[in-house]
Amino acid sequence: MEKVFMKGCEAIAEAAVRAGCRFYAGYPITPQNEIPEYLARRLPEVGGTFVQGESEVASVNMVYGAAATGTRAMTSSASCGISLKSEGVSFMASARLPAVYCNISRGGPGIGAIQPAQQDYSQATKASGNGGFRMMVFAPATVQEAVDLTYHAFDYAQRDRNPVLVLGDGVIGTMMEPVELPPERSAKEVQELKDQNLSWCLHNRETGEPRVVVDPGRWEPLEMEKLNIEADALYRSWDKNDVQVEEYLLDDAEVVLTAFGISGRIAKSAVDCLRREGHKVGLIRPITISPFPYQAYDRLNYSRVKAILDVEMAIPALMVYDVKLAVKDRARIETCLRSGGVVISREEIMDAAVKLLR
Repeated sequence: MEKVFMKGCEAIAEAAVRAGCRFYAGYPITPQNEIPEYLARRLPEVGGTFVQGESEVASVNMVYGAAATGTRAMTSSASCGISLKSEGVSFMASARLPAVYCNISRGGPGIGAIQPAQQDYSQATKASGNGGFRMMVFAPATVQEAVDLTYHAFDYAQRDRNPVLVLGDGVIGTMMEPVELPPERSAKEVQELKDQNLSWCLHNRETGEPRVVVDPGRWEPLEMEKLNIEADALYRSWDKNDVQVEEYLLDDAEVVLTAFGISGRIAKSAVDCLRREGHKVGLIRPITISPFPYQAYDRLNYSRVKAILDVEMAIPALMVYDVKLAVKDRARIETCLRSGGVVISREEIMDAAVKLLR
C-alpha cells in the first residue's frame, strides 16, 4: 500500500474518517488543533458533520447526542481540555454510548505548557471521570500506530458500547512520518455499522414511541448495581482478550526498560544502541495502558533480570505504580524521568540503564 507523508494529528483525523466517523465536535487547544482543522474540511466530503462548540463542555455533550443516535462520533483535546470533557465522558460511560476521544497531552501541572509530556497517565487510566468506570486507552509510539489504533478504536467502542481514549502527546501529534492509511469505509459500510446499533440507539421509528438509551429502571439501586456488575465483566474481558504490548529483546535481558508512547519509542532506540555495545537490555512497551499488560512482567525471568527501568516524561512518575503492581517486588525498580515539556533523550536512558547494569 502506498505511504503518505502526514502530520500526526492530521493522520489521526484521517484514520477516524476512514473508520466511519461521521460526527466531530471540539474546541481549539494546542497541540491538537490540526485534528479539528482537518476534520472541518474532511468530514463534509463524506457527508459527515463538524461542529466547533463554544466550549469543551458543549462539545463533549454534542458527541453524547450524536453517539446516542448510533453515529460514530469523536472529539479531541489536550490535557486541561480533557479535564473539562470528563463529565460528558462519564455520562457516556453511564449511558453505554460508544465514542472515541483523543488527548494530545501537554505539560503540567494544571494548565501547564503546550510542549509534549506524559503527565496525564493517571487521569487516562485511573480517573477519567466519576463513577468508577474504565475505558480502553491506547498509547501510540509512532504516527503509523496512532493511525492504526484510532481506526480500530471505533470498532472497540461500538463492540463494547463504551468510550475509548487514544492518548498521544505533542511529539506524536506534531511530527510528520510516512504512514499507510487503512481502507476507507464506503457510505454503505458506514450505514451498515450504524444499523448494527438499531436495537439500542435513538432513531426514527414508525410507531413514534419514545425511546431512551438507558432504561430508567436501571437507576434503582439493585438495577444500578446490575449495570456495574455487567461493566465489571466487560472490563475483565479486556484483561483476557484485548491487552496489546510490545516485548522486545527480553530473552536474555538483564535490565528491562519499560515505557509507553513516545518515551517507549525513544527507549526502544536506546535498547538498540545498548545492544550494539554488548549490553543485555530489553523493553516492555504497553500499547494498551488500560488494560495494562501485567502479564508481560510475569513472563520475565527474575533469576536473570536485575532491574526494571521505568522511563516516563512525567515527574513524579505515574506508570511506575502499575509497574510495581506487575513486578511484585521480584526486581529492583528505578526511574528515568523528564517532565514539563522536556523530551527525554536516548542518551539519558542509556546512561541510566548502564548504571543499573553495573
